[in-house]
Amino acid sequence: MEPDTVSPTSLKSSTNTDAIRNVLAQHGRMAVDIESLDDHCDLYSVGLTSLATVGIMLALEDRFEVEFPEAMLSRSTFRSVASIADAVSRLAS
Repeated sequence: MEPDTVSPTSLKSSTNTDAIRNVLAQHGRMAVDIESLDDHCDLYSVGLTSLATVGIMLALEDRFEVEFPEAMLSRSTFRSVASIADAVSRLAS
């Protein structure tokens, strides 16, 4: 496993949320610091765009070694850190 990937067994830990926040900081193109946001904050309300979501999805797939099926490619999947963590957790199990 590459150093930047996260083992699926650790997906429920705070490492998961930290890794998701890192991906969001790198690819989210939001005008706010992701660390200042609650896990349930609506990321679209703070500037997340559908274009940035594509980059986030690709980075999450690489980071967690998962693949988002078409059925999960919706605004609700990427709405918050918590919803992203839930989706990644479901994909890894």
